[in-house]
Amino acid sequence: LRQVSDLSDFSRGHWLRELLCRGEEPSHVRSSPDGQHLLLLQKSRPPTLPRVVAFQRHSIAGADLERSWQPPQPAPVGLLFLQSPVVPDSWVLAVVWEHGRTEVWHFVVAVGWQLLQTLELCQGARARVVSVCSQGASLVWCEERPPLGAHSDASKCAFRFCVCARALEVGEQGVRLGTARIVLHNSPEYQVLASPQHVFLVPAAASFATTSKFLLIWHPEKAEFTITAPSAGFIHSKVLRSSSESDFKKLLLGSVGLLSGFAPLDIHTSTVSNSGGLLLVSSKGSVSIVEPDGTQRHIFDLEGGPLAQGSPVQLKTFGSILACVLAGVLYLVDQNSGRLVEKEVLSMKEVHFLESQGEEDSIQLLSQSGIYSFSFSKPEDNSRPEPCLVEMVFEEACRYYQRRSLSSSKLTVEKLKKGGTFQAPVVLAAILQHSLHQKQKPARSLQDTYAKLLSTVSLELQSYMSLELLKTCVVCAPESEVESYCKELVEQEVSRILQSDMDKDNLAYLNSVFASFPKAAWKATRSCLQLQQNGDGLLVARATPEVWKKVLCQPQLEEVGQNGMVPLFELICASFLRFKPKWLPSFVELTQQYVSSSWSYSSKEGPEGRVPLYKRALGVLARKNKHGQADDEMELELLLCSKRPKAVLQALHLLIHLKQWQRVVEVAEKFSKLSPLLNKEIFITLLAEFAQHRELDPYLDRLWPLCPAELTASDILTMVLQHLPHSQEEPVPFSSEGNQLTVGLLKPLLQRVVQRPSVQDEMYSDALQSTTFPPPTPPREH
Repeated sequence: LRQVSDLSDFSRGHWLRELLCRGEEPSHVRSSPDGQHLLLLQKSRPPTLPRVVAFQRHSIAGADLERSWQPPQPAPVGLLFLQSPVVPDSWVLAVVWEHGRTEVWHFVVAVGWQLLQTLELCQGARARVVSVCSQGASLVWCEERPPLGAHSDASKCAFRFCVCARALEVGEQGVRLGTARIVLHNSPEYQVLASPQHVFLVPAAASFATTSKFLLIWHPEKAEFTITAPSAGFIHSKVLRSSSESDFKKLLLGSVGLLSGFAPLDIHTSTVSNSGGLLLVSSKGSVSIVEPDGTQRHIFDLEGGPLAQGSPVQLKTFGSILACVLAGVLYLVDQNSGRLVEKEVLSMKEVHFLESQGEEDSIQLLSQSGIYSFSFSKPEDNSRPEPCLVEMVFEEACRYYQRRSLSSSKLTVEKLKKGGTFQAPVVLAAILQHSLHQKQKPARSLQDTYAKLLSTVSLELQSYMSLELLKTCVVCAPESEVESYCKELVEQEVSRILQSDMDKDNLAYLNSVFASFPKAAWKATRSCLQLQQNGDGLLVARATPEVWKKVLCQPQLEEVGQNGMVPLFELICASFLRFKPKWLPSFVELTQQYVSSSWSYSSKEGPEGRVPLYKRALGVLARKNKHGQADDEMELELLLCSKRPKAVLQALHLLIHLKQWQRVVEVAEKFSKLSPLLNKEIFITLLAEFAQHRELDPYLDRLWPLCPAELTASDILTMVLQHLPHSQEEPVPFSSEGNQLTVGLLKPLLQRVVQRPSVQDEMYSDALQSTTFPPPTPPREH
């Protein structure tokens, strides 16, 4: 931290130092675009008057600028530097007051500050400006319009604000205001913050709880508003085609139900970054950025726990570095990775960021004792992945060891680095640093034990580096090549996850990959499982047992169903249904074959111990939006491929319901051979159908051989009588209807049952066919 000025090089430098030391409230400091002027908005308590004062360096002579006011007179709400499009590198200062009066000042060398023009920003005399910003060549502000009635409804008073925009043109002939345009009316109070292309509307602290649950982002070029509740993942955009649609309540009409269930936004401090995003600091010290499309990304967590309501937090971005000052501590954080680049404890209590002229690797700070410069080393592009990758190793190790630890104490990255108990992450971090430095710098010496491990994981390191290179190609590639890169990237990502632990985070990531790139994920799945058809047209898979275990991994019930997350087996089944439906039954059958060879039939640890695989596949089929004839056929195939007795009987009943009698008999013939119990159930089911109608009569010669050996003629007659259809007419011997059951139809079955030997005869047949009866007496032992 180096002092570059003690404020003596500024005009009235001693007074500037005095004002900085005397302010009871935090001062607002702005520096001009050329860095030669400082503007101080000082809010003081009586008897000292609040004031706006401009200070310039000694090399620039001229009249000073000082404006003060006596409360309750209107106070200034904004100090804005506006570029002049007529004269290059020329700017003016706009001082916007609460009642809408705008003073446009211009600094002329050797003359000093000159008031160019005074303008009225608001059209109503009772309007009050609460927030203002400059967006391009326009001023955007939020103003309060008090209701006319003295006793107005409280709910209407809450929506007494409107957001307006007005062009401000600075030319050689003076300053001209364009036509006022209402961007949003009948709205709650908002703080307006402008980026080069967008305007963020942040709810004021005093807003109603119902309206402080979301942010608004205005896109002037598209005449579009984006409603976003970042923490809840809600984003909705709406184009305002006419001025009648700019009403706040109409804007939210289609989103009120969803927004009402969200928690209020937690915003302690907000500002706009140089990249155009909105930086937010929560009361818990969490720093995040909201992009212009409404998405939110977490950057960093400040130390020190929850922030007090009045504790100031200074934020400013310098290139890709985010600088943050809290409680006398300066944090420098890489916005892209969230990595803490540097942390410096400052000796001064209150500081303000100033513009660094053309220097992205240094920060200028204004304090009560002068201006200081803080230089930092920006990470090179080639070495940037190294610290991030090493940190990822320790973070992953924390999660890995924490899951397997019996201790209740939380394991942190610092403990892993200092403790020495777990050597694996330390060794891997050393290997990564060594291998990543080899290309840019001379190879450093590596311990012999580390060198052996490096040779073992060299292929994995090459895969990782190629994956990182591929990700870079996806980001930088033209739109025509993105699809081909994405296919390769998805295949590598799916393969990588199938080789790691299938925890909740990896499963959620796979769900997003399958949802975003369904076709690429399908091809990646086929490649990882090595699915193909053999010469006989049968589906075969040559996946390793480890991959099969990942496919069959079923997380705990509380982890499933969150945000639509489904297990990997269901994801693969859904891909089969979408891209190759006829392969799905064969895939389920292959999976069952692996299960039967790896786990016992009744094992509760295996996937079959919870929900059978065919039922999980049927659940995927049931979630389809449209159900057609092909889905009925798929349901039959899934039931039959399982070869489970209940599933086979369910398929048989479904075929009977569809009246596909030819297939009914084929299924009965095929699956009756699996077990005597299933054979008996199938035959009883078909005998009941035979008793009720004549559809099975053409197939009786194939049906009767399925009769189980333990059924007697009386058993058959009893079952037939139980299932005869009930008729309201008196039965007659010779009916004219052809659908009644006759003894002639049953005769072949009864003859077959009577003529075959009974079970008891078979039991004693050996004894009855003996040559000697009774058997000889066994010899006695004396």
